[in-house]
Amino acid sequence: MYRVGIITSSDKGAVGEREDLSGPAIEKILPDDLYRIVSYRILPDEIEVLKEEMIRLSGEERCDLILTTGGTGFSQRDVTPEATLAVCDRMAPGIAEAIRAYSMGITKRAMLSRAVCGMRGKTLILNLPGSPKAVKEALEYVLDTLPHGIDILTGKAGECAR
Repeated sequence: MYRVGIITSSDKGAVGEREDLSGPAIEKILPDDLYRIVSYRILPDEIEVLKEEMIRLSGEERCDLILTTGGTGFSQRDVTPEATLAVCDRMAPGIAEAIRAYSMGITKRAMLSRAVCGMRGKTLILNLPGSPKAVKEALEYVLDTLPHGIDILTGKAGECAR
């Protein structure tokens, strides 16, 4: 069972001016038999706040996977990739590249995504788009590959092979 933290990056969502639909979309997509959501928070588009939460989730909560939604576009307030880059030890560019490549077949606007993916210790952090439709498309595209990557990252891949 993988421990998951979900972060929605939204100024309006954080103060209750907009209902978050993307975080709940992530919850619905993750199979209950494989993923356990240990934290779900809606935070403002503030780099330090996002960094602190990613650090908390990877350390205190021992999450295997952190999924963020929102804050990956061109707006001056979109700082989720910068927060992710700041807390990661190593990057996993192939996952974000794969999502962008797949999404380009759906909409050319996918090229405007600045989403990144990286690792902090034994935690995989993946930025997802902000809209529920795009979250569903992106997460469903990579979901079957994530367990293998997480198992390698956490050292569990060798246990399965024995």
